[in-house]
Amino acid sequence: MTEWKPSKVRRLETLWAKGLSASQIGKQLGCSRSAVCGKVDRLNLPSRVQWSSVKPPVKLVQPTTEVKPVLSPERMRRPVKPVPLTKAEMYEMLAEAVRNT
Repeated sequence: MTEWKPSKVRRLETLWAKGLSASQIGKQLGCSRSAVCGKVDRLNLPSRVQWSSVKPPVKLVQPTTEVKPVLSPERMRRPVKPVPLTKAEMYEMLAEAVRNT
């Protein structure tokens, strides 16, 4: 547990105002990042980033060529209906599977 003396708290507030990260402040003060985050929260220090206003960068892409399907509808295979098996054929398949294991 970190002991927060008034001089250490003032140093924390100064470093926080300069924009250092919690990890960087922790290294300078000799405590963990979590301890710094907890103390910042308890002191109600202002957040430096408004996450609702952060937007990912937009990457503009120029269209190259027309996209063609891999297979044309004429070349696509139609699903094959399963062939019904007799009871004897099913037992034979099961027996073969057991022999192969």
